[in-house]
Amino acid sequence: MGKHKKRKYEKKPQKPSKKSPHGTRKESVPIVKKKQPPQHSEPTIPFEIEDRILLVGEGDFSFSQSLVSHHGCTSVLGTCFDSETELLKKYPQAQANIKYLLEEGQRVLYDVDAKKLDKREIKKAAKFNKVVFNFPHVGGLTKDMNRQVRHNQGQSSLPVTWRAHYANQLMTREELLVGFFRAALPLLAPAGTVIVTLFDGEPYTLWNVRDLARHVGLRVGRSFKFQSSAYPSYKHSRTLGNIESGGAWHGELRSARTYTFEVNDPNEVSQRSTPRIKKRRHEGSSDKAD
Repeated sequence: MGKHKKRKYEKKPQKPSKKSPHGTRKESVPIVKKKQPPQHSEPTIPFEIEDRILLVGEGDFSFSQSLVSHHGCTSVLGTCFDSETELLKKYPQAQANIKYLLEEGQRVLYDVDAKKLDKREIKKAAKFNKVVFNFPHVGGLTKDMNRQVRHNQGQSSLPVTWRAHYANQLMTREELLVGFFRAALPLLAPAGTVIVTLFDGEPYTLWNVRDLARHVGLRVGRSFKFQSSAYPSYKHSRTLGNIESGGAWHGELRSARTYTFEVNDPNEVSQRSTPRIKKRRHEGSSDKAD
């Protein structure tokens, strides 16, 4: 057999590295991508200039004022739960907004219960294209956030009375919304819609607004992010009134969502009673007085 010659493996010559004129090796410079500015979607405005609009549960009437002054709405009826005296005591700034609305030929009503909407001026008015309830709330029935968190976490150390108290708050708010939906239905013009805006997160998501509406013959047409910047001069009012210390309340800056509800076929309207509150385990949250 012939001898096998060993092959000699020669190292391939390395390519000379690129050097700068000064003899030092060039270092690769990382490419930094420019950050794209955040994309801000155009706000959805569910109102038309010619709409006949009924606003329920107004605080300082700044939302009504914004619809007229900035969006040119020509037929606005703003209502609030308080008497005129109580309203101006809670929200002194409301006086200027009400004055503007009246000067523009719009209407304002006091002592209006959102669950009834039975004022003569409402029932005798032409049917509404939009019936609106922004941030429905019955007021903070308890300010003890720790107790609320313990209940939300399902801890049995919470006294029975407080568990029942919190459940009553939730039921009261469900009753408020169901009552409002039922009262709003006969006030709608053909193709009219009911509009409700709620804060994101708990406890508001526990209200099951979609289910409550379905039980009275409404369905969600669409929902979208509520952008308070679309309503210049609007300020979210606390149900309890202005902060006594004079501090600012920026509820309008909190994340919120608007739901528009359409009327189902009358033959499909469910006659079921208000749904019972389901017991849930969920992480702690605080129900701030809005």
